[in-house]
Amino acid sequence: MTGADASRGPVSHSAEPHQAGLAKRLNWLRAGALGANDGIVSVAAIVVGVAGASATTGPVLTAGVAGLVGGAVSMALGEYVSVSSQSDSERALIVKERRELAEMPQEELDELASLYRRQGLSGDTARQVAEELTKHDALTAHLSAELHIDQNDVVNPWHAAAASAAAFTVGALLPLVAILLPPDAWRVPVTFLAVLLALTLTGLVSAQIGGSSRARAVLRLVVGGALALGATYVAGLLLGASGAV
Repeated sequence: MTGADASRGPVSHSAEPHQAGLAKRLNWLRAGALGANDGIVSVAAIVVGVAGASATTGPVLTAGVAGLVGGAVSMALGEYVSVSSQSDSERALIVKERRELAEMPQEELDELASLYRRQGLSGDTARQVAEELTKHDALTAHLSAELHIDQNDVVNPWHAAAASAAAFTVGALLPLVAILLPPDAWRVPVTFLAVLLALTLTGLVSAQIGGSSRARAVLRLVVGGALALGATYVAGLLLGASGAV
């Protein structure tokens, strides 16, 4: 460190994401982007397919609303079940670790010191760190070093379910509005354009969150969405032409 650096004191890293629970927040953001993407593609495919079979507004609106409600409920239920399982597992591990600390504190201290040695600390330093952290908050130290769990940041299944349903609903509203507002002749083209633009945006957001290639993320979503819309529109046209609907 130069004299100028020393005179300024410790370097601030306030712009860096060191806050607790960052990984889970990023996962929630990623899940939100994926939920919105699912809402966009699935409801767009439904309404475009129905529009291909019928030019009237009623069937398109009915199918779109049904797809939105059903998809949002399905997403919420799936997220609730998944996160509930994760939450139950984390809470069970916390209870188990608390019991072990009460019943065999010395063995747990030795284990904690061993974990720090595996991370590269010398034996004496690892022991000192383990003892000091145990005095401060033994449970937190063990949960962090052994299980990578924060007892104050256990996921809430209700929050996850609500976030998933909300993300899906927001995404699903776009194609529903896009196909209902324009004149009949422009419904499908406007919906295609709106959906592909929205997928481009969600691809950029997903890439930003995950630190991946923006071009690849956007290309995957746009190509996949275009194929889904094209397939359902052709299916609707064929059904309409056949007189089956």
